Amino acid sequence: MASFAPPTITPRNDLDFGLDASVPRHWFGGDAFRTRLFDALSLTFPEGERFFIACVRDFLPEVHTPQLRQDVDRFTRQEVQHRQAHRDLNARLASQGVKVDKIEAFQTHYLFDVCRRHLSARHTLALTAAAEHLTAIMSQHFFERPALFADAAPRVRALLAWHAVEEVEHKGVAFDVLQQVARGGYLLRSVALLNVTFNYMFQLATIINHMLKVDGFGRWQRWRLWARGLWWLWKPGGLLSPLLGAWLAWFRPGFHPWDTPMLPSFQRWADTLARTGCPVAAANALQGEAAGVVAHVTP
Repeated sequence: MASFAPPTITPRNDLDFGLDASVPRHWFGGDAFRTRLFDALSLTFPEGERFFIACVRDFLPEVHTPQLRQDVDRFTRQEVQHRQAHRDLNARLASQGVKVDKIEAFQTHYLFDVCRRHLSARHTLALTAAAEHLTAIMSQHFFERPALFADAAPRVRALLAWHAVEEVEHKGVAFDVLQQVARGGYLLRSVALLNVTFNYMFQLATIINHMLKVDGFGRWQRWRLWARGLWWLWKPGGLLSPLLGAWLAWFRPGFHPWDTPMLPSFQRWADTLARTGCPVAAANALQGEAAGVVAHVTP
């Protein structure tokens, strides 16, 4: 049973992030590794989101609780919007020489031709719930530490902030369908998180390395970028090291995603978005910038 009441899942359509050619190639403070890490994440999202939708909706005919049916519907609508937004970002990557089509084709083959064809619907739902846990804890962490993204291009930062909010809003949906409808057990969900975590890390590393090659970095230059990047990720207080406790919480009997409350700074973001209609303004509000100025910030 959840410790906190989940918020209303709110699809937010027609947001314009302005992800055009003026966004710098290395938009994360000029740092190639940091940029390519998040670019690699973006490359996996369109097919990943499509997979999540399919795996949750496999059980929709058996969802009889009105609230859960509504949550599945709104989860689906949010994920569809995420697919489109990241396709826009990925189009920039294709123009830089990144093999977007090949990477997405691999994602499609692995998720749909391998996982959905050869695993049970309950198993693929467990993989979905585990992946949603990963994205939710990363989103919660990144959203609540805006200083980490202070030197990111405002328009990309706006996309990440919006995606983070919605990942946290619907973080319990796949888990609830797994527990309440599919009756997935503890062993299945535990194995699923281990599978998703290590497979995903390998896929991201492969994509990052490809993009660094496209950027023209030689082997030794890439080694140095990886060394600095891994330290940034895993040093005490780094980008990922503080997530270990939240990751391990999944393995606690009785765990529920809403054992952790909604983002403390969510209301500041939401109020700014409602007032300005500008996702850049909302994301920059988290940096302590004045609303009304941020809408005109350039990368």
